[in-house]
Amino acid sequence: MQAPMLVLKNSSKRESGRKVQLSNIKAAKTISDIIRTCLGPKAMLKMLMDPMGGIVMTNDGNAILREIQVQHPAAKSMIEISRTQDEEVGDGTTSVIILAGELLKVAEPFLVENMHPTVIIAAYRQALEDAIDMMRNEVAKSVDTSDRDEMIKIIKSSLGTKFMKGWNDLACGIALDAVKCVHLEDKGGYKEIDIKRYAKVEKVPGGSIEMSEILDGVMFNKDVTHTGMKRRIENPRIVMLDCNLEYKKGESQTNLEFMQETDFRKILQLEENYIKGICDDIIALKPDLVLSEKGVSDLAQHFLLKAGISAIRRLRKSDMNRVARAVGGQIVHRTEELKESDVGTECGLFEIKKFGDEYFTFLTKCKNPKACTILLRGASKDVLMEVERNLQDAMNVARNVMMDPYLVPGGGAVEAAIAHRLIEKSKAIQGVGQWPYRALAEALKIIPKTLMQNCGVNTIRTMTNLTAKHATSGSTWGVDGETGNIVDMEEFGVWDTLQVKSQVLKTAIETAILLLRIDDIVSGVKKQSDIEAEKMAGKFQSQQPQEPQEE
Repeated sequence: MQAPMLVLKNSSKRESGRKVQLSNIKAAKTISDIIRTCLGPKAMLKMLMDPMGGIVMTNDGNAILREIQVQHPAAKSMIEISRTQDEEVGDGTTSVIILAGELLKVAEPFLVENMHPTVIIAAYRQALEDAIDMMRNEVAKSVDTSDRDEMIKIIKSSLGTKFMKGWNDLACGIALDAVKCVHLEDKGGYKEIDIKRYAKVEKVPGGSIEMSEILDGVMFNKDVTHTGMKRRIENPRIVMLDCNLEYKKGESQTNLEFMQETDFRKILQLEENYIKGICDDIIALKPDLVLSEKGVSDLAQHFLLKAGISAIRRLRKSDMNRVARAVGGQIVHRTEELKESDVGTECGLFEIKKFGDEYFTFLTKCKNPKACTILLRGASKDVLMEVERNLQDAMNVARNVMMDPYLVPGGGAVEAAIAHRLIEKSKAIQGVGQWPYRALAEALKIIPKTLMQNCGVNTIRTMTNLTAKHATSGSTWGVDGETGNIVDMEEFGVWDTLQVKSQVLKTAIETAILLLRIDDIVSGVKKQSDIEAEKMAGKFQSQQPQEPQEE
């Protein structure tokens, strides 16, 4: 009999074939079960503790999975798709995990019956193309982005499932105003809505959530450099610098050798003259406020204070960019190059307020700001973190609608509508591929089904009613997430953006395809250095003298 041949090292472990596919499906199902209770208005919150002892309370799919440490490679790729969804469109992170898990679950019976994964994959690909096509051409409707009430309705359907739903009107108004503020459109039709860079969220613990507001300008956590400077100026002229207002030190270590005492005085005088020259360049423009990204020396503060100018130093680059967009003007790199057009004149009020122990600078009442700050107040840090996550989702929804102004009915209606159409279409498909195609259509129903489960209604009966409604009376019927009843989303006013829903489908189906493709996992391949270290440790232990055991 032939001896078994070893190809892989002893340190590695290999699994292949059906076993791998089934374990991948199991891992994906486990991840989706964790997240399942976080969908819909009746969603539960998860409380997670990180290794540092910090607490995260949230029902945002991405925020939960970011904190979870997993071992299984398939589970890791599931967590990755939630992050992709968050980066791409900012909403639908929970739906995408639930759907991907269900798509793999419905593929399991086909694998058990020895259907080849490539047949399932081909059917899934076809179904994805058809579903995206149906969604855009048959189910979606266009929206007028200038209609404020309509836009607020759309944002409400995103926030209705979150912690912020008690302050819906406030949060929707803030999100919409922020997105409209940073919305830029040039003559060539190019749109830019950069929320991350120009809509800053400042979290200040204390007060209540109702005190949150959006500023028509910017704020940052800084105070003036000298106590004698003005802390409130109306219609200020603002100069923005990113150069030092202090004497330049040499790049490398510099030594000066003095031959007589007067030389030292000359050097000091040179430094003073240099700083006075810089300050004179600034004072010549008669500004009221100087903002610098670098330091401001005591001497420079003295000259500026004499001229009645307030100065703030060491601003972050990102804050400075927001100030420049809000007040007009340019950030200048050398004081000699300052000119009148560089001065920001569009700010109506500069003032410094104190919250708790911190001082905050406000530049508000700007004429046409293209950057804004959202000031969030709340009871504790954890509450503020969750409110910020919810606001980010709301702003992303508003951005998506402005970029691609199409809506689809919410509350699981769009999934049920596409499932119905795909099942009808599967009847015309020839060959064995029609069964996975049909299974994908059934898997889409997991979204309305989960909404029902989280409300605590009879899932089977309600699901049958929903399917019947879609077969007979149009594609806008969905689940009311509060009560679990079947309602017409057109009248109920719950809409999702097409961009989010199509991204959910694309990401979930492509992930399911990716995981079905895997038929071999080689794990535990250690680095050579680790193996040698372990051997050395083993040798060292064996060389240690053994202590005599006591009788």
